[in-house]
Amino acid sequence: MKVLFIGGTGIISSACSRLALERGIDLHHLNRGRSQSLRAVEGVKVLNGDARDFAAAREALGRHEWDAVVDWISFVPEHLRTAHALFRDRTRQFVFISSASAYQTPPARLPVTEDTPLDNPFWQYSRDKIACEDFLWEAQRRDGFPVTIVRPSHTYDRTVLPMEGGYTTVQRMLDGRPVVVHGDGTSIWTLTHHRDFAKGLVGLLGQHKALGQAYHITSDEWLTWNQIYTLVARAFGVEPRLVHVPSEIIARYDEKMGASLLGDKAHSMLFDNSKVKAVVPDFHCEIPFEEGVQEIAAFYRSRPDCCRVDAAVDATFDRLIDAYGR
Repeated sequence: MKVLFIGGTGIISSACSRLALERGIDLHHLNRGRSQSLRAVEGVKVLNGDARDFAAAREALGRHEWDAVVDWISFVPEHLRTAHALFRDRTRQFVFISSASAYQTPPARLPVTEDTPLDNPFWQYSRDKIACEDFLWEAQRRDGFPVTIVRPSHTYDRTVLPMEGGYTTVQRMLDGRPVVVHGDGTSIWTLTHHRDFAKGLVGLLGQHKALGQAYHITSDEWLTWNQIYTLVARAFGVEPRLVHVPSEIIARYDEKMGASLLGDKAHSMLFDNSKVKAVVPDFHCEIPFEEGVQEIAAFYRSRPDCCRVDAAVDATFDRLIDAYGR
């Protein structure tokens, strides 16, 4: 099978690239050749071109055709207009990476299924992904564009700390300072290791029955945010001092952080993965967060250059604790 990834060196796509190669897929990447060395993948055939530039991308693609194309980097419909023009006559399957944050927020019922409405009034990123999906479904109806949509939830690798503030929060833990947890910390969240996600995504490639379908691919492990912060702290060898602040209050102090919380993390999100498991029977997640966070801690211990504190975020946490946490 011959497959193209538009992008391919990101948090999720790098794991999918490695698994695709392990399974004997003839894998190509279309990118500008500026991938991060941390996630570079050996063995991929790279086509150098800017996917946003129609003429440059068309030249890079040459006369290639594909069994499947996976678009990791389109975030607004304008991006997909270019992709559609490039690939409508070149591929048997076009896989768009959307987002589980596009689902109704907060959800009316749990667990979320692929039939849950798409509606997120809080986060522009999610509304843009919904608009992208609308564009692709219309392209399928209009000219038979062979669409499959995949909605990842919160997916991580060894470089990604899942909580707001990232390493800044870890450094506060290491220093014995309090850390801000949104809400009361009891909302339930789903974290998926990128190698587990890859089994679902790669299993969908080339599947005729996946055309015209949408799937989310997530872990079946459910954790509260209190548990997540505690597991992170213990992986770094400390016990956390948790201070709970309502998400709406956090949003008043930091608009960007607030959008991420109110549009996503503040609400319990559990997923029913039976649809993707029916098409990819060998998909199951094997890496619990308690194990995955050990990889994260080992990475940061080995890479002091990545242990960077964001002074502005750190100050915001101090203001939140001073104003509300006490």
